[in-house]
Amino acid sequence: MSQEARGGVLVGIAALVSLMLVFSYLAAGGSSYEPAKVQDPCKPRPWRNPEGLQQIAEQFSLSALDGAACELGVSRETLARALATPASRERFTRRYGIDEAELARAIRAGLVRAIDDAERAGVLNPLVAAPLRATVRQVPVDQAIELIQNARSLLDNLQSFLGPAGGLLEGLLR
Repeated sequence: MSQEARGGVLVGIAALVSLMLVFSYLAAGGSSYEPAKVQDPCKPRPWRNPEGLQQIAEQFSLSALDGAACELGVSRETLARALATPASRERFTRRYGIDEAELARAIRAGLVRAIDDAERAGVLNPLVAAPLRATVRQVPVDQAIELIQNARSLLDNLQSFLGPAGGLLEGLLR
């Protein structure tokens, strides 16, 4: 077989494989693909049954982001990206016409919502929830953002602060 014939056969095989790929994509429903819709942050999401501080911290952060995003009228994902860095936060406030005071109020409201959700889910003891709500309403915005981004560090610091009584934290959270 000449080189020209081999080249023609290879091109034919490549075209056949390409057509098979397109047909299998269409057979799998690829012609009607739509991206998943972003969930409404104002709609409460049920808490899973968290096991341990890591899962509690994750759910707390997601709930706080939902609450703040709902206050601002944006998606949770949009707000999470906005809070990633000071520069992205500045772009976000400029794009949506939000001033720092409004952003701070929304973030604090998100933290209060996360506390409410944790208490409703039976994860946070009411004796802890009330003073925690009062605290987050006064916390500076940078610290509030840190709480949302890294609730695990808050729980870890609280547990290490309690020292030998650290087991009490699990009891207060459940």
